[in-house]
Amino acid sequence: MKKKVAIFLVFVLTISLILVGCGPKETAGPAPADDVIRIGVFEPITGDNAAGGELEVEGAKLANQLYPTVLGKKVELVVVDNKSDKVEAANAASLLVEKEKVVAIIGSWGSSLSMAAGDIVKNAQIPAVAASATNPLVTLGNDYYFRVCFLDPFQGTVMANYAYNKLGAKKVAIIQEVSNDYAVGLAKFFTDAFVELTGDKEAIVAVSNYNTRDNDFSAQLQNIAAKNPDVIFAPGNFTESALIIKQARQQGIQIPFIGGDTWETPEFIDIGGEEVEGAVFSTFFTSETPITSESEVFLREYRAKYGKEPAAVTALGYDAYLVILAAIEKAGSADPVKIRDEIAKTTDFVGAAGMITLDANGDAIKSAVIKVVKDGEFKYQDTIEPTK
Repeated sequence: MKKKVAIFLVFVLTISLILVGCGPKETAGPAPADDVIRIGVFEPITGDNAAGGELEVEGAKLANQLYPTVLGKKVELVVVDNKSDKVEAANAASLLVEKEKVVAIIGSWGSSLSMAAGDIVKNAQIPAVAASATNPLVTLGNDYYFRVCFLDPFQGTVMANYAYNKLGAKKVAIIQEVSNDYAVGLAKFFTDAFVELTGDKEAIVAVSNYNTRDNDFSAQLQNIAAKNPDVIFAPGNFTESALIIKQARQQGIQIPFIGGDTWETPEFIDIGGEEVEGAVFSTFFTSETPITSESEVFLREYRAKYGKEPAAVTALGYDAYLVILAAIEKAGSADPVKIRDEIAKTTDFVGAAGMITLDANGDAIKSAVIKVVKDGEFKYQDTIEPTK
């Protein structure tokens, strides 16, 4: 009797294993629920650009908190870390597309990181909206990449005009993060604009290079000081830029420093300390002068949630989410191609960082804000409108 029971149990176990083996395989990623729409966010949460990435994520999360549904469905943010690395940025975008099945993507802080994901979103036909990636190559030739910020040709011209008209500069030296596409591109646009303003092909008296993670800039600064420029233009990441200015001041170099939007992170002031006082840069937004009704909503809710003033890129992360959400609403669908088509039509959209109209390349036509470091804070100086 016991032998028959044992044989029966073996038979049942064998059949069970066969049935399990014939069952469905585990899928590559979670199948989105019918009542959820997933939007991806790929940003540098770790690595050299982490401070910038975290600021943009704050904006996207706040927008999601305030506007959590579309088409009667919950919107879920899927945030992945691109680790401040081009290869990892491509991997992060692939993860969002292939495994997480997102219908659109926000990111990334850092033009190089956005560009690394360009072919992936284009080939997958998933629209991406960059919050603060300013290099023209991010969207050029890519119908699936957009941005809600201005471009570096405009930013470079704004700062060239500031150097020439506000500071009276005739000679400028440049120190650039040569391993950073953003910095090299911005330096070129600044150079072109400044040479045109001065009418002097020799107006740029020195160009010094450094790499990401360098921390000793003595040689570059000595070379620049020997040329006796009126202004130093220093586009680059907030960490290295702050160190450059700090070391210049410690060496007795009192030449004015000007830069670009990447300087607007708390770390710039934390690292540079009192030595970065007086540093001037261009950026996207200021909380001191709300631009739209959505600016007021954003500022009120951000202050309530975080207890501090928002960075410009945080407002842009917020706007990137809203632009995607509006496109889904207009498309009446979560189909990525239809969402892409509606994003491309964005005109006079009321964002936290101003009105957004996208041109034929998917680029926003936006004003620039000039800020200065004063008393350990970023202070508003001026707003520069784009020429029509």
